[in-house]
Amino acid sequence: MLRWPVEPMRAAAVPAPPEPPYPERTVLEPKWDGWRAIAWVQRDRVRLQSRHGIDLSAYFPDVCAALGEHLPPGVVADGELICWDAARGRTSFTDLRRRVSAGRNLQREIARRPVHLVLFDLLQDARGRELLDQPLAARRRRLQKLLVGAPPLLPLCPQTTDPKLAQAWFGEYAVAGIEGLVVKSTDRPYRPATVGWRKVRRRSTTELIIGGVTGMPANPGSLLLGRLDSRGRLHFLAQTHPIKAAQRAELAEHLRPMVFQGDGAGHPWPRPLPAAWSIELTDRRPVPYVQVEPLLVAEVEVDTAVDGPVGRHRHRVRHLRLRPDLAPHNVPSLGARL
Repeated sequence: MLRWPVEPMRAAAVPAPPEPPYPERTVLEPKWDGWRAIAWVQRDRVRLQSRHGIDLSAYFPDVCAALGEHLPPGVVADGELICWDAARGRTSFTDLRRRVSAGRNLQREIARRPVHLVLFDLLQDARGRELLDQPLAARRRRLQKLLVGAPPLLPLCPQTTDPKLAQAWFGEYAVAGIEGLVVKSTDRPYRPATVGWRKVRRRSTTELIIGGVTGMPANPGSLLLGRLDSRGRLHFLAQTHPIKAAQRAELAEHLRPMVFQGDGAGHPWPRPLPAAWSIELTDRRPVPYVQVEPLLVAEVEVDTAVDGPVGRHRHRVRHLRLRPDLAPHNVPSLGARL
């Protein structure tokens, strides 16, 4: 019998989906823009566990109630919490995060913004028997049977071997909040805390303005980036992955003369970067950084996961190169008065 918490099986990032025809026993699923959650259905209570072992149950009592009413005690299932914004016709990570900070307004959030747990794997059955060693195809069949007649809050994750449908998920359905694809083998067991799947996010490149740097300008660790609104105010939008060694020398040459002088009062962002600006559930500490004059433009690789009214990037972006040919006013603005 499994014991709380179980570190979920992970997916390794790959640059592109597999080319059709797919290898035998290969299936693809949408990659959702939400929070990974493992559901534990017990006789006395239902709990939701995050990928890092945090108990999320108090924030999603509606999902827990649906699990308790439909699934028998003993079941442990893996899935993704998502919040659907009907007005925008897509998932909303911002609305999902509101559950954590709702406090006394939690019931109002539940009524306004229902959350769904999209289930894609079964780790333990109603008899308390672990299913980890069974192949995915067998676990999937058991999960399908359990979800017959389930409420809308507990959908079964779609799965396909059809290249056309997979391409539609990857391309056309990005506007609905699908980040990309997860590639799985139907003959594989479930191995907690290991990499057993592959994931590919839909990515593109864009230009952002450098407003700060972690580490030192002479040896930058990462870049803090933003974009101007219609009033010319720079909003923080992203932090890059650690800068590659080959890129540091070029960045240092341009960053060192740009270090912001004085006490920072005239810089558009506070120092350190506030914890509230972070969208990480498990690490919400302030970010110390060096302020620089927001005059340099960087080209970065981004995925489709954005958050909030200004479109803050939920995952770190990848620095590609400086764009000395562009000035900050050449970067498209946020397009709204904020």
